[in-house]
Amino acid sequence: MTQTTPTDISPRQLAWLEAETSRWQRDGLVGADQSAAILASYHATNRFSLARLGLYLGGAFVGIGLLWLVAANLDQLPPLVRFLAITLLWLAAAVGAELIDWRRSATDKASPLVGAVRAVAALTFGAVIMQAAQSLQVPAYEPALVGLWGLGALIHAYAVRGVTPLVVGVTASTVWLVWHVAEGSESLFTAVLTVTLVAVVSAAAAALHEAGRWPTFAATWREYGAAITLGGLFVAALPIESGAITTGPLVLALLVVALLATGAALALGSGLSRWEPVGAAAAAALAAGLVIWDPGTDVDRVGALDWLHAGSAVGGYVLVAAAVAALGIVHDSPRLTWLAVAALVLFTTVQSFAVFAAIIEGAWLFVALGLVFLVTGYLADRARRGLTAALEGEEA
Repeated sequence: MTQTTPTDISPRQLAWLEAETSRWQRDGLVGADQSAAILASYHATNRFSLARLGLYLGGAFVGIGLLWLVAANLDQLPPLVRFLAITLLWLAAAVGAELIDWRRSATDKASPLVGAVRAVAALTFGAVIMQAAQSLQVPAYEPALVGLWGLGALIHAYAVRGVTPLVVGVTASTVWLVWHVAEGSESLFTAVLTVTLVAVVSAAAAALHEAGRWPTFAATWREYGAAITLGGLFVAALPIESGAITTGPLVLALLVVALLATGAALALGSGLSRWEPVGAAAAAALAAGLVIWDPGTDVDRVGALDWLHAGSAVGGYVLVAAAVAALGIVHDSPRLTWLAVAALVLFTTVQSFAVFAAIIEGAWLFVALGLVFLVTGYLADRARRGLTAALEGEEA
């Protein structure tokens, strides 16, 4: 009999499988030997181990280091030599990752090294773009270069079904979009609306990928959308001057894309995922409303409108963070749950500082903020545990 390598699954999945095989034994569906053979085919492992973290950090540092070398202009080498050297490094990383993946597929053994090397390739592609721009005398500070980088990383991700190039691609594409919009408008409203609309598109992409041919990409799109939703809402809730309420053609086009993507997710998605873009759209509307709503009071004095604005911002942010935490539990994604808890603690602390700083001074300010931080962290963790227990009870 051929000996196969056990498949890595999470400890929670293995615990569920052990309970199921025990039930199958009691019902007479399988024997003790068959149950043991089934369990021996799987191995419990954490999805994000220290080894995986080290490999991803190593890949990120290598890629960023290559970008830094290009930014330093490598004056010791001629432009053509610099371009060829960076291009060869990119090709070596891209081809090397697929060779490692081919060997992994042949032995059926998971390896985070593939993702790390693919990340190096995606980051190095940005260095290729920047070096090509230098050779062609194109200004380095052009958003179009970041856009090309993001487009190339996205093509790479879908060509090899790689998650780490997808992360690089969506991040670079978002940076390009916000940068391009910010160049034409200095409005906080425009920037916040752009980021939150990207979050709506990301949530719709997660639903469509989950129901289509790319289910492995759904978690990445969902987590990215949740992160920038919380980030955009965080900025919108800050008591800072919003400036003019303006939009541009690109923002309006993004709004149309978000509406079409949400409609496609509702029509083609399944389960709870199809409604996630609607929730992201509601968060985008909340963020836009908070930016538009300017209390207009003296910054050195906290009035009733300031308290009402802060209360609305905190209440809305708590609801959005709770929704993200619930998604983390439903989709078995601890990253989403901890992202929501960390974002809620940070948001509440910053909001407290903005409000209390005008009332309390000196050491008492730090005491008040410390108490707010402790209470918020405690309540957020209790809520996370209660939500986990409730949802798991419903599943049972």
